[in-house]
Amino acid sequence: MSRSLRFVPAPGTLVEVTTRTVHGRLLLKPTPPINQAVLGVLGRAQRLYGMVVHLAVVLSNHYHLLVAPTDAQQLAEFMGFVNSNIAREVGRLVEWKEKFWSRRYQGIVVSDEVMAQLGRLEYFLANCVKENLVEQPHEWPGIHCVRTLIEGQRLEGVWFDRTAYYRAQRRRKASDPPVQESDFKTTEFLELAPLPCLANLDAAQQRDLIQSTIEKIVATAAAARGVKGTMVLGAARLQRQHPHTQPNRIKKSPAPRFHAYAAAVRRALRDAYSAFVATYRIAAEKLRGGDRGAHFPEGCFPPALPFCA
Repeated sequence: MSRSLRFVPAPGTLVEVTTRTVHGRLLLKPTPPINQAVLGVLGRAQRLYGMVVHLAVVLSNHYHLLVAPTDAQQLAEFMGFVNSNIAREVGRLVEWKEKFWSRRYQGIVVSDEVMAQLGRLEYFLANCVKENLVEQPHEWPGIHCVRTLIEGQRLEGVWFDRTAYYRAQRRRKASDPPVQESDFKTTEFLELAPLPCLANLDAAQQRDLIQSTIEKIVATAAAARGVKGTMVLGAARLQRQHPHTQPNRIKKSPAPRFHAYAAAVRRALRDAYSAFVATYRIAAEKLRGGDRGAHFPEGCFPPALPFCA
């Protein structure tokens, strides 16, 4: 099946990005070195590409980001940097030399409706609780936006400039002192911006709303465990798992193309995407026929041509 066209309908559109590890392996198992490496990459990418990030959570075999790119090109460049560098750095830490990600990142457009945004906030906060990994979001030993949203804790990581390190090693003479890795490590911060729907609330009001959402999530998960008789795995057991472990079963339910609250808004987004795809296909057909002047829609990547800004 061919990939969907990358679609960012307007500058600042919210996009939920998800990337999964190959075979669902636990390559992102939450340990301090992996957390630092992933946050270092995310912080560096945010600084280089100016990406607005609202929410972030990293589980053992996938991660979610809620971002607001200016266009599809910024999103593609940001995600290309993030996924390639996480694969290299975390791959070294867990001794994984094969393919790291199962496929290209998946981006789902989120409508500007308040209820749609609050729905994504609840979804991000519920990650690691709804899977019965921990009882409370703040108990997750990995990267989770809850600590920033509730406690104001900054998401801090370490970026290792491996290219500069290798160049310094090649330039080093036998009489020179050894090249130190620490000289090529810098601290990076992943800054989270408030959701647009919460921008008119002060910090205390935002915390109260988020705390009430967490209480609802925790109560719902506890009730579901009581019905099914399941237990929480717990952070200690999580961290004893081997990162190469492949789960017996992986959730494969199809992801929606859009996150919208009202049916009319969802239809409008679908219609906009359909028109975008139709224009793209007509232009691509003309291009295959030799028409170099074929008109592609703004915000797309024409075949073997520069991005249409």
